[in-house]
Amino acid sequence: MKIGLQRSKAPEYPVVPLKETVVFPHTVAPVLSGRASSTAAIEEAMAKDRQVVLCVQTSQTGEPTEKELLRFGTVATVLQIMKLPDGALRILVEGKQRCRIQGFTTERKHLRARVEPLETRWQSSPEIQNLVRTLRDSFSRFASLHKKIPAEVTLTVGRTDDPHKLVDVICGHTTIPAERKLTLLQETDPVKRMQELVVALESENEVLDLKKQISVRVRKRLEKGQKDYFLNEQMKEIHRELGREEEDPSGAAEILRRLEEHELPESVQARVHKETDRLKKLQPISPEAGIVRTYLDWLLDLPWTVKSDDQTDLADAGAILEAEHYAMEKPKQRILDYIAVRQLTDKQRGPILCFVGPPGTGKTSLAQSLAHCLSRSFVRISLGGVRDEAEIRGHRRTYVGALPGKIMQSMRKAATRNPVFLLDEVDKLGTDFRGDPASALLEVLDPEQNSAFVDHYIEVPFDLSDVIFITTANSLHTIPYALRDRMEVIEIPGYTEFEKLRIAERFLIPKQLEANGLSWLDVRFRAEAISTIIRDYTMESGVRNLEREIATVVRKIARETAGRGFRPPLPIAEGRRQQPREQEPAAAAAGSTETRPLETPPAGLSAVVDTSEEQPLIESRLQDSETAPAGAELPREPRMTFALYKPMRKTVTARSVVKHLGKRRVHNDLLYRETRAGVVNGLAWTELGGRTLPVECAVFAGSGNLRLTGSMGDVMKESAYAAFSFVRSYSQRFRLPANLFEDKDIHVHVPEGAIPKDGPSAGITIAAAMVSAFSGIAVQPDFAMTGEITLTGRLLQIGGVKEKVLAAHRGGILNVLLPEANRSDTEELPEEVTSVISFQFATSVMDALRIIFPIDLFEIRSY
Repeated sequence: MKIGLQRSKAPEYPVVPLKETVVFPHTVAPVLSGRASSTAAIEEAMAKDRQVVLCVQTSQTGEPTEKELLRFGTVATVLQIMKLPDGALRILVEGKQRCRIQGFTTERKHLRARVEPLETRWQSSPEIQNLVRTLRDSFSRFASLHKKIPAEVTLTVGRTDDPHKLVDVICGHTTIPAERKLTLLQETDPVKRMQELVVALESENEVLDLKKQISVRVRKRLEKGQKDYFLNEQMKEIHRELGREEEDPSGAAEILRRLEEHELPESVQARVHKETDRLKKLQPISPEAGIVRTYLDWLLDLPWTVKSDDQTDLADAGAILEAEHYAMEKPKQRILDYIAVRQLTDKQRGPILCFVGPPGTGKTSLAQSLAHCLSRSFVRISLGGVRDEAEIRGHRRTYVGALPGKIMQSMRKAATRNPVFLLDEVDKLGTDFRGDPASALLEVLDPEQNSAFVDHYIEVPFDLSDVIFITTANSLHTIPYALRDRMEVIEIPGYTEFEKLRIAERFLIPKQLEANGLSWLDVRFRAEAISTIIRDYTMESGVRNLEREIATVVRKIARETAGRGFRPPLPIAEGRRQQPREQEPAAAAAGSTETRPLETPPAGLSAVVDTSEEQPLIESRLQDSETAPAGAELPREPRMTFALYKPMRKTVTARSVVKHLGKRRVHNDLLYRETRAGVVNGLAWTELGGRTLPVECAVFAGSGNLRLTGSMGDVMKESAYAAFSFVRSYSQRFRLPANLFEDKDIHVHVPEGAIPKDGPSAGITIAAAMVSAFSGIAVQPDFAMTGEITLTGRLLQIGGVKEKVLAAHRGGILNVLLPEANRSDTEELPEEVTSVISFQFATSVMDALRIIFPIDLFEIRSY
C-alpha cells in the first residue's frame, strides 16, 4: 500500500528533532536518539502507524523548543529499532515525503507537528532532461571516486526520470554539506533543485579528485621506498654469496678516503669517524643520510691546516700600496708596520682593523690591497642589514636546511686559514627577536677567543687567529662599545680637491677609458675640467660620484667617436704579440722592423693636459746595443719603431664638461658670502664626511623666549640653550642693555630644515650668532668655527676636525676657529689645506669672541 499525505486535512505526527542529519524521501538512513522526547515520539509512532516527522533543529541544545525547529522536514517510516547499552535508541528510518510544518502541539513528553506535503509536480522539458543527464554524469563520477555507493543506488539513479526523486536519492547518498541539503529539501522548483545539486556535486568531485591524486602520489612514494629497500637488501645478499666486496651505497668509504688525504686536527678526525659510523647505519635513500653526508662534506672542505705563505717584502708592499692608492698615509703605514713585524716573527696574531670614513674613500679597496701585499686570499661579506645571529654563527643541525654561518662559508671559499677577511658595513648591523649579530661578532673579533670559534652547524672549534680581519664603517656611533673595543680604529677622512685631482688622473680616468673602449690617445682631460666636475657636480668626501661623472663624460665622447666611424689603429699582430721575449734579439738581428701603436702613455706623460694643442707625431727609435758583438758597428736601421698615430683626439675642457653633464648641480648657497649680522658659518660632521653649517639668529620684540628650528636634535638644542644662558649671563661684558632679554625674543634657525642635525659642536657657532644678532656686529663670511661650550664659558674639544676643515676648504672658507685642545689635529691636515686656511685656537668662549669680533666690543676682563 502506498503511504502518502492527504491534502484534505493536515495530519499530525510525532516529531523527532535531528541536529546535523537531513533525511530525504526514497532513502533509508540510521538515526541515533538519546533524548527522552525523541524516545517518547518513537514509542508513540510504533504504537500507531510508525510515521514520524524528522526535522532539523537550529541550535545545539539538548531539548529544542518550537522556535528552534525548522518549518520543513521529512515524513518517515520507522523500520527498525535497536536499543544500545547506554540506553539510547538506534532506529532505521525510510523517508517518504517532504513536508512543510504548519504548527506544533505539545504532548507530555514530546512534540507533534501538523504537516502538509510539498509540491512535487513537474512537467518534462528539454532543460529538465539536460539537467537530469548532467546530474547522472556528476553522480556517476562521484560514485567512481567515493567507492562506497551501493550498486542498487547507482542503478536507481540511472533509471529515474523524476527530477524530484533523482535529487532526493542522490542527496541521501552523498557527502555534500548539511546547509546545502537543507536548501535542496525546502526547494520545490525541480530546475533549481537540480542546478543546485549539480554545483554541489562538482565541488565534492573536485575535492575527492584531489584527495585521490595525493593518495596515489603517497602510495607510489612508499612503494618506491619499499622497492628500493628490498632490492638493496637483495644486492647485499647476492654480493655476500659471490664473495665480492660489498658496495658502499652510503659513501662512507669515499669519505674515509678523503679523510686520509687531509691533515686534520684530532677533534675533527674523531667527529668525522663518528658521523661516518652513523652514516653506515642509515639507509642511503633516507633524508637523514643526506644531512649527514652534507655535514661531512663541510668538515672535509674547511681549511683546518692549510695556510698560505706571506709575502713580507717591505719594498714590494710599499710599491703596491702606492700604485693602488693615493694619499691614505696612516692606514698604509699601519699595513707596513704589520708586514715588518711579520718579517721578524711569525707568532703575531692577525690584527683586527676598523677603517672608518665617508663612503667612496677607498676602505674596501685598501683591504684588497693588503691581501695583495701579503699574497693572501681575500674574502668579503657585507653585514649591512644583517639581523639574524645565525648569519654569523650558523644554524643548528636540528633545523631543516641548516647551513654554517657566513664566517665558515667564507673560510671554505678562501681555502686557507689565514685570508684577509673583510667585514663590510659593520656599523649597519641590526637587532631583532632573532638575536644580536653584533654580540655574535665578539667571539670572532676577540684575539683571545677566536682561536676556538665554534659555529653552531660545524660544532667543532675552528682557529681564526691567523685571519686578518678588516672591518669598515661610516660611523663609530652605531657600533656597540664592546665590539668597538676589540678593533683598532683607523680613520680615513675625505680627500682634498688636489687629492681628488690626482686620484682622477692616476686611477679614475684610465679605468673609465679602458671600460669604454678608449685610450689616452683618444681622450685627454684638462685639469680645469676635472676641477669643474669636483666643484660643480660632486660635493662629497670620497670619489665615488666623481668617478660616476667622469664615466658619463667618457661615454658621451665614446658615442661621438662611434658616430664618426672612427677606428683605432690596428693592434699588434697576434703572432708578434705572443712572441717570447727571449726571441726578440734574434728577430732584431734578422733586421725585423715592426710598427705598433702605444697602448699606455709613456712614463711621465699625464692623462690630464694643460693645453689644447695636439701632440705631434712621436717616433722613438730604440737600438739594442747590449746584444751586439763587441766592436761591431750598430745597424743604422732601428730594431723596432714605436709609432703614435695621430688619432681624432678629444680634449675635455670645463666648457665641454658643462655640455656633457648639464647644468651645475652643487651650490654653496648655504654659505653667506656677504656680511650680515646674526649669521655665522659653522662646521659639522656627518657619516658622509664634513659639511658647512650656517646658523642664523634673529631678534625681535617679545618677552625673552628662545625659539629653535631646523630639525635640531636633543643634544644640539641643549647646546643652543647653553649658549643662550651664557650670552644672557655675560650680557654686561658684551655691553648689551639690561632689559634686552625681557623685551626681545630670539629665534635660532639652521637651514635645510628637512635634514636632521645633532651634536654639541655647534655651541660656539650658536653663541657667536646670538652675540652678533644682539650687538648688530657681523662676523666675516670667510670665517667658520666649531666647538662645544659650557655654561661657564669653556670651549671643549670636538671630533671630526679633518672632515670639518676639508668641508671648509671645499666651501672657500679662509679662517677656521677651533678649540685649543684640537690644535694637534691640524698637524695631520694636507699642506694644500693648511697653506690656504688660517687657523685660530681658543680655550674659552670669550677668547673665541675676541677673535671673531673687534676687541672694543667687550670689556677686557679675564675670568
